[in-house]
Amino acid sequence: MKDYLKRDEWQIIEEGFHPEHNRITESIFSLGNGRMGQRANFEEEYSGDTHLGSYIAGVYYPDKTRVGWWKNGYPEYFAKVLNAPSWIGIHIYIDDEPLDLAQCKVEKFVRLLNMKEGFLQRSCMITMHDGRQLTIHSKRFCSLSDAEVGAIRYAITPINFSGDIEVMFPVDVDVKNRDANYDEKFWEEITRKITPGHVIITAETRKTFFHVCTAIAWSVYQDGTALTLKPETVQRKKWAAHKITFSVEQGKETVIYKYATVLSSLNYPKDQLIQFAEVKVDGIKKMGFELLLKNHSQVWTNKWLESDITIEGDVAAQQGIRFNIFQLHQTYTGDDERFNIGPKGFTGEKYGGSTYWDTEAYCLPFYLGTAEQRVPRNLLMYRYKHLQKAIENAEKLGFKNGAALYPMVTMNGEECHNEWEITFEEIHRNGAIAYAIYDYVRYTGDKDYLLEYGLDVLIAISRFWAQRVNYSEDKKKYVILGVTGPNEYENNVNNNWYTNYLAKWTLTYTLESLHYMKDQDEKRFAHLVNQLHFKKEEEQHWNDIIANLYFPEDEKRNVFLQQDGFLDKELITVSQLSPGNRPINQKWSWDRILRSCFIKQADVLQGLYFFEEHFDEATHKRNFDFYEPMTVHESSLSPCVHVILASKLGYREKAYELYLRTSRLDIDDYNNDTEDGCHITSMAGTWMAIVKGFGGMRVKDDTLHFNPFIPAQWDSYSFKVEFRRRVIKVRIAKGKIEATLQSGEPLTIVVAGKQKKLQPSELLSEVL
Repeated sequence: MKDYLKRDEWQIIEEGFHPEHNRITESIFSLGNGRMGQRANFEEEYSGDTHLGSYIAGVYYPDKTRVGWWKNGYPEYFAKVLNAPSWIGIHIYIDDEPLDLAQCKVEKFVRLLNMKEGFLQRSCMITMHDGRQLTIHSKRFCSLSDAEVGAIRYAITPINFSGDIEVMFPVDVDVKNRDANYDEKFWEEITRKITPGHVIITAETRKTFFHVCTAIAWSVYQDGTALTLKPETVQRKKWAAHKITFSVEQGKETVIYKYATVLSSLNYPKDQLIQFAEVKVDGIKKMGFELLLKNHSQVWTNKWLESDITIEGDVAAQQGIRFNIFQLHQTYTGDDERFNIGPKGFTGEKYGGSTYWDTEAYCLPFYLGTAEQRVPRNLLMYRYKHLQKAIENAEKLGFKNGAALYPMVTMNGEECHNEWEITFEEIHRNGAIAYAIYDYVRYTGDKDYLLEYGLDVLIAISRFWAQRVNYSEDKKKYVILGVTGPNEYENNVNNNWYTNYLAKWTLTYTLESLHYMKDQDEKRFAHLVNQLHFKKEEEQHWNDIIANLYFPEDEKRNVFLQQDGFLDKELITVSQLSPGNRPINQKWSWDRILRSCFIKQADVLQGLYFFEEHFDEATHKRNFDFYEPMTVHESSLSPCVHVILASKLGYREKAYELYLRTSRLDIDDYNNDTEDGCHITSMAGTWMAIVKGFGGMRVKDDTLHFNPFIPAQWDSYSFKVEFRRRVIKVRIAKGKIEATLQSGEPLTIVVAGKQKKLQPSELLSEVL
């Protein structure tokens, strides 16, 4: 854990410069708006340890898969989230000496992420090599009101000198990914246009041929008056800048503004990008920084009204949940169904791809509860539109008859993950997508989606499961061999309980949905059955699998087993590990990890979370008590699930401990990996930890249920949920729960087992 960031309810604050943690801070203080994003790199040149990163949604590079040997079915490429052309540079020179925080003496330093209004701010005092001192105050944002816009306000004040300062405003296309094979670069410059008012460069990705046009403009003010400056042009390969020189006076502030627009061929004709960019950057310069910021901050105000969670009495917990919600909104807005939620968002490049099973298992509930119904629906439509690609992915592995295997990692529906134990074996992702359809329909009541789109996906996934099982003569049961569950510390196992349960449940839910369609719309049912060649024999086979699928259990302990052979491991607890062995994924060999009992994230417990109502509380307790002590939580997705289960079981201190871990995972760098980027998808799990865990929210029989408790460390907490076109605010304090229907028609809810009617604007208060 790191503990260098100040705790504050609405801000992340670094007081004092910590160059040894700079990559971590760059991740945490990242900005984004759903279409573009930027790590918290300095505007000036910086020769210290840094991970430069600008990113654009949907733009990627299919890097050739690198493996020691090739296997049939391997993806041809690994899709890299591309480090894109950089627009933020404001390079300062004083008598030809660059202002570089790694070379200067940093006397004072504060870096601040304002989550309430959505901007990054920095103040510092610097002493140059020759003793000259100056202060810098910078503020920047990626606009949520116009997702193609970024802006910077950069103020310089000389403390003990007057003289000339040189400034360069570059557009830098000469960038590379941190994980590029052989350090190759993925961008080629196509065109540039430089006028006294602009620097505009269009770059093209190799192989995928995306075009990205970056245009910048600038202005300089002293005493509130714009300076009239004639820029010089500085040009290099894949790099161009305006250079200006002006005089500064001791004690007086000079304010520099830099405006940028980033357009891509995803949204504009390639041959018109420069024209659109030129008009756009002119327009935002005329609007000015303050108006752009005002419009941007107003969008944040609206987002916080919809989704804020307040916690009284615990600043660390409050900061944690707001940071998680902030990053989620920066990553995905739901405005474009072509986009999804990458595991690092706009904060880093690790993992590649834009879509994992994380979206369905962890992110969907957040958007169900905090956004208009179209937003979570778009997440499901993203998968529906990739159904044919999922069928092709399965065909490459030998599956037939319209069976679909959704990719573990994808940009466009094709599998692009190149680790065999994940690409070929982590097939539980198929079940998570099926579960998401069920979760969405249960929460929204939108059964039209099930009939129009969902069933096509469910049938294709069920056909995969029906072909992936095989019948064991030894066990007289169907089995699923050679898989990896969510717990990636066990690879190539047989009969992973969670995977098997998902397979059985998916087959069951698909058949139930088919029968529902037949009852509701026999014509549509007949058309679907005819179109997909679904025969009675197929249904009979599925029912046979449902009735006879094998599940490993330990009869002595009366728990479900992670997989066959789990009890052959040495069963020891995490508490028996010395701190020097943690995290084991950075301390141990892979061989040692695979032979250990230690769990990266829940398998059995993930299944119990999904299918809570299928098992009694005693079953939950036995399995939680058996597995949680062996769980190292080295997956970011692990703690939140344990919070929900611990809350249900009354393990309140354990729930609170794991809540802090999930909510502050990146802020405190629990797993020593925040420098690679923040764990965006697990942040949605933090929201679930409060709403489903502490708040005890469930949907049962089309009704919202709340069975809450309050952690001992808190005075109160509150959240809002959108449910079937209503907005309900819930507040839990010590000994009571309050609920208010803020919009929508009257609603019946269940609170601690009691049925209550919510009327608009009336306060419901119940003793707990």
